[in-house]
Amino acid sequence: MKTIGIIGGISWESSIEYYRLINEMVGDELGGLHSAKILMYSIDFWDFSKQERLAGHGDWEPLRKTMIDAAERLERGGADFIVIASNTMHSTADGIEANVKIPVFHIADATGEKVKRRGIKIVALLGTRYTMEENFYRDRLENKYGLKVIMPNKTERVYINAVIFDELCAGKINEKSKERFIRIIDRLVKGEGAEGVILGCTEIPLLINHEDVDVPVFDTMLLHAEAAVKYALNRN
Repeated sequence: MKTIGIIGGISWESSIEYYRLINEMVGDELGGLHSAKILMYSIDFWDFSKQERLAGHGDWEPLRKTMIDAAERLERGGADFIVIASNTMHSTADGIEANVKIPVFHIADATGEKVKRRGIKIVALLGTRYTMEENFYRDRLENKYGLKVIMPNKTERVYINAVIFDELCAGKINEKSKERFIRIIDRLVKGEGAEGVILGCTEIPLLINHEDVDVPVFDTMLLHAEAAVKYALNRN
C-alpha cells in the first residue's frame, strides 16, 4: 500500500473529511481492521488566508512557497504521492511537481475521468471565483478530457464565492443559500445546456448533493479520495 501525503489545513473541515473518507474506503476495500497509510501536513489557515489575499492581488510567491514547503515535508516524511485537499490550490500543482520527485494526484483528473465515463460532454463548474475564472482547472478538463465547461455568470460567481468563504468555510449552512445554488444550477442546465455539475470546491457538498438537482452531480472531494485510494492500493 502506498503512503498518501495530504496537504491539509487549507480548510480544516475538508482535511478531516479527506482523512475520514480515505480511511473508510481502504477499510471497505481490504476488510478487517485495515486503514490507509496517511501523512498529513496541515497549514495554519491564519497565515494561509493572508497569503491568499496577497495572491488575489497578484503576489503568488508566498502562497506557492507555502504549498511547495508542505509537499517537500510530506516527501521527506515518506509519502509516495501528494493529495491537495482543495480544488483552488491545485493552481499550484505544477509548481509543486517541479519541486518534488513524487506525483501530485490532481483533483481535476479524478473528476474529468468520472465525467467522461458517464458520457457527459457539457458540464457546469461551481467553485471559488479563482477556480471558476482562471484557466488551470477548466483547461485541464477541456484539453485532457474533451469536455465543454460552462461557468455561472459574474454575479453568480461573486455570490458563490461569498457563500463558500463567509458561510461554508465557517461551518454555516444557510437554506436560502442552498436555494440560490439550486437556481443557479437549474439556469445552467436549462439555459446553457449543462448535462452535469461539478462541485469544484470541497465545501460545496455541505450544501448541495445529487438529490437537489436533476442532473448528475460530481463531488470532487469524494472522487479525489476514491481515485487516491485506488492508486494507493494499485487498483488503477
